[in-house]
Amino acid sequence: MSSTKLLTLKTSDGEEFEVDEAVAVRSQAIKNMVEDDCVSNAIPLPNVDSKTMTKVIEYWKKHSEEDVSKVQLNDFDKGFLKVHHSVLYDLLLAANYLSDKELVDVICQEVADRIKGKKPEEIRKEFDIKNDFTPEEEEQIRQENAWAFD
Repeated sequence: MSSTKLLTLKTSDGEEFEVDEAVAVRSQAIKNMVEDDCVSNAIPLPNVDSKTMTKVIEYWKKHSEEDVSKVQLNDFDKGFLKVHHSVLYDLLLAANYLSDKELVDVICQEVADRIKGKKPEEIRKEFDIKNDFTPEEEEQIRQENAWAFD
């Protein structure tokens, strides 16, 4: 009977998560630490808070299951990413910091899908972006980039 090795991940707000090594190495950064034998006690993750890490681990666990179909993973991803844009932003930063290319790609695709087919005003509203252009500056940009507004 083999036992799974657990890694302790310590977030920026001091919370510790015990995660199976096989799950945690979905992160290239953590995988490199394990392979280089740099893991002693808790692995510090100063750029990830506990709320975000909880979501990242949820994603890792689901994508580490062996008996899950591609359709089930796609459905999971859709539900997983139905979050406020601020949570999506935090997840993207965490995925990038942890070097999880798959999660970065999934989140970027979600952002692209949220933007697709929308006017700049709608995108600003969706992502709470303040328009800091004067009407004159905005008109100039529209003229210089008319191809993008067709």
